[in-house]
Amino acid sequence: MFERPATGERALLVHLDIGSAGDPEEQAEFRLLAEAAGAQVTGFLGGFRQAPDPRLFIGPGKADELKALVETQGAELVIFDHGLSPTQERNLERHLQCRVVDWTGLILDIFAQRARSFEGKLQVELAQLRHLSTRLVRGWTHLERQKGGIGLRGPGETQLESDRRLIGKRISQLNKRLERIVSQRAQGRRARDRAALATVSLVGYTNVGKSTFFNRLTRSAVYAADQLFATLDPTLRRLTLPHGATLILADTVGFINRLPHELVAAFRSTLEETRTADLLLHVVDASGARRAGCILDVQEVLAEIGAGDIPQIQVFNKIDRLPDTEPRLERDAQGRVSRVWISARSGAGIDLLLAALHEHFHEEHLHRWILLGPDEGALRAWFFTHAQVLSDQATDQGGWELEVMVPRIEFDRLLSRDGSLLGRLASRRMDLVVTGG
Repeated sequence: MFERPATGERALLVHLDIGSAGDPEEQAEFRLLAEAAGAQVTGFLGGFRQAPDPRLFIGPGKADELKALVETQGAELVIFDHGLSPTQERNLERHLQCRVVDWTGLILDIFAQRARSFEGKLQVELAQLRHLSTRLVRGWTHLERQKGGIGLRGPGETQLESDRRLIGKRISQLNKRLERIVSQRAQGRRARDRAALATVSLVGYTNVGKSTFFNRLTRSAVYAADQLFATLDPTLRRLTLPHGATLILADTVGFINRLPHELVAAFRSTLEETRTADLLLHVVDASGARRAGCILDVQEVLAEIGAGDIPQIQVFNKIDRLPDTEPRLERDAQGRVSRVWISARSGAGIDLLLAALHEHFHEEHLHRWILLGPDEGALRAWFFTHAQVLSDQATDQGGWELEVMVPRIEFDRLLSRDGSLLGRLASRRMDLVVTGG
């Protein structure tokens, strides 16, 4: 573990195009990430290889060129825009005689600096320890097992073994603490389910303006800044729509290309707010040069965490940076709102977004006939509470047949809790009609 000086570190950046030409915007983002970690960037080394070198990743020739740059520019750190194996990282440090950090280590370092809450700090520490556990090297040789007589025997455990044991113990402690947090979050979600409150989660690439958008919608004061990963800790607030309906809005951590697996695993309790949401507002930087690539990166992360099938509305933010771009709604082939163009900073288009939320949650109803048994009085009461009951007839078996108009989101939530309900739809009237009000 290395302590980071308060003044930052002089760093060289390394990016190779592997197999094909790279995207210049990705290199610019790499530099921004290094600066976000506190590095003082002194130079950049690029190149092309068909495949990484197994020993040094960049090959011996490039390694010598990089060593010369380190010496002439007085660099204290070399950051790679790639994942390095533990062996490659150790070989490079021996060759360059300075510290080497790969892509995963860089992202973990930024997360460590940004974490503010107790949960966030636990999650970052867990991710760091999982990453570090694969990169332990032999420390003090005098602690190794030794042959010899009295006074020459080691303690029976090498420094490497001791480090691994201590890290494993700490990882186990962190997992237990985070499991308690997962349980607490699950209780909160059950309470929201009982209150029939839908949850909307903000997702998107880092630094697209999610927190500014969140503050605009909820009139909150969540920390928002023009920097990568300004938000790590999830924040939940109630949002009241223009017609009086209430839902829960969640601001979550931003995603990035090649999000380290250690972070995905460690932040599972935070990402649970995304996996269990009823709707995702996918915030996009409308003025970004890599707009299409960032959208694809977010979709890949959503699929990885199990949130790929949750309904989405894309929110194209920062239209104030685009000339002649007005707030507007776009719809898909089925007539549903698929995209909203807004500016969270100026507030332009927020009214359209609120209208889209109202339409999604409260104007789309399903016309259903439900057949209930005599022991399903609680379910019958649920429909009287959450739906408009058009007719309620007793059956010969002592149950009920209900004709209801129920909001689609509420019916989907009911099906997620009672998967057998579809099989109990009244068989004599299976014409299921989707209406708009």
